[in-house]
Amino acid sequence: MTLTAFFNNAQRNRFLGFALASKVLSGVILGLVGSLISFSINAESTTDFASLNPKAISITLPEKINWVANPSGSETAVLVGDPSKEGLYVVLTKWKAHHNSKPHSHPNDRFITVISGTWWVGTGEDYNTDNLKPVPAGSFVTHYGKEVHYDGAKDGDVILQIVGIGPATASPAVKN
Repeated sequence: MTLTAFFNNAQRNRFLGFALASKVLSGVILGLVGSLISFSINAESTTDFASLNPKAISITLPEKINWVANPSGSETAVLVGDPSKEGLYVVLTKWKAHHNSKPHSHPNDRFITVISGTWWVGTGEDYNTDNLKPVPAGSFVTHYGKEVHYDGAKDGDVILQIVGIGPATASPAVKN
């Protein structure tokens, strides 16, 4: 059934106007809530941590994270360790919108948490962005060592936390 079955034209127009106004108001309210959350987070980032024992805890605020641009359209920030050497490492990777890696593999397993945005992943040697699958923020992914995959961002940036054992090299996939 359509709206005209229940309402005359004037009633239907008022109903549709109300529905549109409700959606706009919901958007404004969500925007305000987002702004308040952002303000709260920004206010917390100015917290004085001097009273905390530096032998017990180390805090790096977002504005102090050192991002380094890569030619692939991504940025990385090393948080722990050195990915080029043997041992544990933790890095943040920020894929910029509309950038992806080509099929490749890593020698060791890598453990990835999607911090923000939607990460797009594919597997196999045939690079086809139509086969990418969306992985939403909050998800946990394991890239298994020596298995071919490709990944990146479509319409928006994505930030990943990657944990692994170095050296963290990437080998381009070779088609059989």
